Amino acid sequence: MATSVDGHIDDTTADRLLLSNGEDFDRVDQVRAESDAILIGAGTMRADNPRLLVNSEERRARRVAAGKPAYPLKVTVSASGDLDPDLKFWHHGGEKLAYTTDAGAEKLRDRLTGIADVVSTGASIDFGALLDDLGNRGVERLMVEGGGKIHTAFLSQGLADEIHLAIAPLVVGDAGAPRFLYPASYPGGSTRRMRLAEARTIGDVVLLRYLPKQESMA
Repeated sequence: MATSVDGHIDDTTADRLLLSNGEDFDRVDQVRAESDAILIGAGTMRADNPRLLVNSEERRARRVAAGKPAYPLKVTVSASGDLDPDLKFWHHGGEKLAYTTDAGAEKLRDRLTGIADVVSTGASIDFGALLDDLGNRGVERLMVEGGGKIHTAFLSQGLADEIHLAIAPLVVGDAGAPRFLYPASYPGGSTRRMRLAEARTIGDVVLLRYLPKQESMA
């Protein structure tokens, strides 16, 4: 996730706020290429309408040479099932998968016939069951690209192994703008310090890589 200095992942204008720079976007493309699947939430799909691809032809070729599909599996999560089948997500890249609820599945199976697999996790979204299902499909490395509600769910439920946080040198300053994380009960609360595995500058962006399941060694 890329955020502003004050923790926002976008502003409230109609246009998407580009927080990362070219070098960091290329790093993200590399992480995508190294992943078996990429996950975004329904809110991000509606707001940004992303294609969610590995953009580098060379990286796609390396995946194919390694016996993998050119593109990672693309995954989304929608409790309501209110997703437009015309979104770019469904019509670019390789295989797609949508996780939803029993109620949402009725809508999505009609809308996404021939486009994506649809899986219900029950009466509500069960992220543990979602990960188990992905594991059964051969997914060993999942890249979770957001947005804030999805990141909050993964971190508050102790399901994330790494956090890649890119901090951009700008301040949004709008209380209504979406944030990286929302109020929730996080493992250990405010007294638990996560281990910092890496800190480096990428142009004018700072990348912090945390291991949330490990305590700080300081």
